Amino acid sequence: MEAIANAGHPGAETHAGKRSWLFTRPTAKTGIVSWLTTVDHKRIGMLYGISALFFFLVGGFEALLIRIQLAVPNNTFISHQTYNEMFTMHATTMVFLAVMPLSAAFFNYIMPLQIGARDVAFPRLNGFAFWVFIVGAIVINIGWFVKSGSPDAGWFGYAPLTSKAYSDQFAGDMSTDLWVMGLQILGVSSVVGSLNFIVTIINLRAPGMTMMRLPVFTWMTLITAFLIILSFPAITIALVELMMDRSFNTNFFEAANGGLPILWSHLFWIFGHPEVYILILPAMGIISEILPTFSRKPLFGYPIIVFSGACIGFLGFGVWSHHMFTTGMGSVATAAFSLMTMAIAVPTGVKIFNWIGTLWGGQLRMSTPMMFALGFVWMFMFGGFSGIMHAAAPADSQQHNSYFVVAHFHYVLIGGSVFALLAGIHYWFPLIFGRKVSEFWGKLSFWLIFVGFNVTFFPMHFLGLNGMPRRTAVYDGNMGWSDANLVSTVGAFILGVGIAVYFTVMIRTYFKGEKVGRDPWDARTLEWSLPTPPPEHNYDVIPTIHARDAFWYEKTHKDEIAKETAEHAKSETAHGGIHMPSQSWFPLLAASGLLIGAILFVNHLFLWAIIGGGIMVLGIYFWASEGPGGYHVHLEKHDDHGDGRH
Repeated sequence: MEAIANAGHPGAETHAGKRSWLFTRPTAKTGIVSWLTTVDHKRIGMLYGISALFFFLVGGFEALLIRIQLAVPNNTFISHQTYNEMFTMHATTMVFLAVMPLSAAFFNYIMPLQIGARDVAFPRLNGFAFWVFIVGAIVINIGWFVKSGSPDAGWFGYAPLTSKAYSDQFAGDMSTDLWVMGLQILGVSSVVGSLNFIVTIINLRAPGMTMMRLPVFTWMTLITAFLIILSFPAITIALVELMMDRSFNTNFFEAANGGLPILWSHLFWIFGHPEVYILILPAMGIISEILPTFSRKPLFGYPIIVFSGACIGFLGFGVWSHHMFTTGMGSVATAAFSLMTMAIAVPTGVKIFNWIGTLWGGQLRMSTPMMFALGFVWMFMFGGFSGIMHAAAPADSQQHNSYFVVAHFHYVLIGGSVFALLAGIHYWFPLIFGRKVSEFWGKLSFWLIFVGFNVTFFPMHFLGLNGMPRRTAVYDGNMGWSDANLVSTVGAFILGVGIAVYFTVMIRTYFKGEKVGRDPWDARTLEWSLPTPPPEHNYDVIPTIHARDAFWYEKTHKDEIAKETAEHAKSETAHGGIHMPSQSWFPLLAASGLLIGAILFVNHLFLWAIIGGGIMVLGIYFWASEGPGGYHVHLEKHDDHGDGRH
């Protein structure tokens, strides 16, 4: 059988060492330079994952400070101003710097493997998207290290709270400007990455992989990418208008000068509600991969799962104003958005029944990924039930801006997205690192997180129904909220311990975990046909897909697949082997220019900010001028596994 013999070794034919007209292309395979210049989708996925997990811990620390402040009445642990900064940065960090990039980590690493591709369509653009994300994260968080502090208007940025009259606590305050600029930069990263994913899925699928043979996770990647591209223009317009109000004294949202603060609410939630599905659809894709594997049966109702995901994405653009039932839109608009909100629960409920149908009659294996996946199903159902209540405008009017909404949102975001992402890390950890997490320690972390989560957020339903408003730093002891707040704070620390155990176990597993070979779960999708960890080029031979559960098919038709792979390998050899793209400094250079320009613009050095924009344009021009570069990998007679796989 044909396999790679010299990939990445000094003997391999390479163009990476030849001198370009500007720089010598880096050729390092290890060390920091290899990570700074990488265009390998797997490494970029790991960079996204590490960055997102870091910010997840930062956001969790901010949440613990909030819960300590609310543990007892009339607490003075932190000031009102610091409390406002904490809830603003906690939400911003969790939504934009933790959950979204952690989903992007899976998109980058797993999706090309699932469709039989060797990389994404535009590898250098992929690197640029990651470094732009880092630039946006730096800009948003730089307020911690300057005099003005961090933004304090909430992650929703409602006007007029973001106007200079209300957000400038210090002379020369830039906190809100940094927040606005950082979100715009993060939007660039998300849109660029999404375009790359769409082109990759449409154009780089392996032969025979029709759209209705795509793994569900890849389908959710595609739908999420379209949601990002269609929803981010609205928040971009809103942020540009807010920046113009703050920097050039325009009046888009300044009510005193004829502006319309409610315009911000519409623009924000036109983005904000699709954003909820941008966060949850990847989680649904992960769950749809895990449940069939550990139930030992195909996914029940695959076409319905796919079309319900697309339906959720479509309907998600028609429900934004259920966040605005208390703004006086009028009975017609309220009724329309109420009905649409009820309607969007239908495809979501369909997915729940499909997952239950997958479990029904299966040979269930209660491994750690399965535990987190089942936790997701239960917690997301619970969050969905409270969400349906908000479709009724009278009920929403009572619960609006109360801790009931905080409970609902966290049951969807943590009980939903985060549980699924933690399940995905457990599930694909053996593929990425070649080591398997201890079942005992994995399940211990699950139960700590599960118990801590419910103890933290379930009492908030009652706090909300008893009238406790959101974003309240101090409350009096005679309000009847003391006991539930103390229980929630205890639960938050249990949850924190569970997260600490989870990460400790993962780090220990990386260094000392049980080594495993290919396909330790007896999985069904194509990525598990590769060695652990996969080689840089992914596939020695691009596979041909014969069925929806491609790898399960291969395992039951080994002779047919081996013969077919041998024929394809001869074709690969005849065409000169595998060509892989070279590493490049230019995506990092372009993102650095964006960072320089953003900082100068926020400081109102508008002409100097052009320098940063120029550096970014030059970086993009240089990587476009690099040419194909890269190196070729030739195929030699060699068979490690006896089945046509490297």
